[in-house]
Amino acid sequence: MKIGGLQKFSLLDYPGKISAIIFTKGCNFRCHYCYNPMLVEPKGGRVLTRRQGKVVYSSPDPAEPEELSSDNAGKGEGQEGHPLKEGDLFVFLKKRIGKLDAVVITGGEPTIQPDLPEFLAKIKELGFLIKLDTNGSSPEMLKKILDKNLADYIAMDLKTSLPAYEKACGVKFDLEKLKKSIKMIKESSLPREWRTTLVPGIVEADDISALGKLIKGESVWYLQGFKSQTPLVNNEFQGKNGYSAIDMEKMRKIALGYVKKCEIR
Repeated sequence: MKIGGLQKFSLLDYPGKISAIIFTKGCNFRCHYCYNPMLVEPKGGRVLTRRQGKVVYSSPDPAEPEELSSDNAGKGEGQEGHPLKEGDLFVFLKKRIGKLDAVVITGGEPTIQPDLPEFLAKIKELGFLIKLDTNGSSPEMLKKILDKNLADYIAMDLKTSLPAYEKACGVKFDLEKLKKSIKMIKESSLPREWRTTLVPGIVEADDISALGKLIKGESVWYLQGFKSQTPLVNNEFQGKNGYSAIDMEKMRKIALGYVKKCEIR
């Protein structure tokens, strides 16, 4: 498993649970507005973490490095220059049994990792719940995970309406795979959420209506604000203005015509 970072504690990412967050390296999308560029195209041994909603890299001179080494795994300490290894991660998780409820697997895009099912199974063996974040691009991997009951909660990103998807994710993409993933998640018995980042020029009101039709009847859809004051995959998007609170609320009301609950965050 290619691990890019660890957030040791979160009260927000798994609803109602205390969790740790594991960031996987690599993504098959190149969404222009993605604020995890070092996970999309990882280089060298730099490790990404989040602190108070901000992206932080571990090198060249971190003030508070978060990566674990074989010497400090599980101690809440950091050591510059040591990328996070899978073995060290499990040392950390074993020390958190009884203290954490769940582990969130995000990225990057976790489902492009060929050993994801085995990795999730080892986490489940420790007794943790698992929330999986995905872009829905790998329905074959998603099926393996669902068939083996390796996830307890699913969060899927919906970039924009299908005709504009390649514009959003920056690559050629088989939309049939996306439809399969949506169908699979909707038909599962798992708690789930859908998420869309509201980026001007990428997501308009009509796109919200089109996406709403794809997930009609679902329970929870989150509309997320566009963050541009941080390094992005496409630097041309950096510093651009997002939607106003009024415009975002208009989109939320459109979304409410299709799902039971829609919130802005």
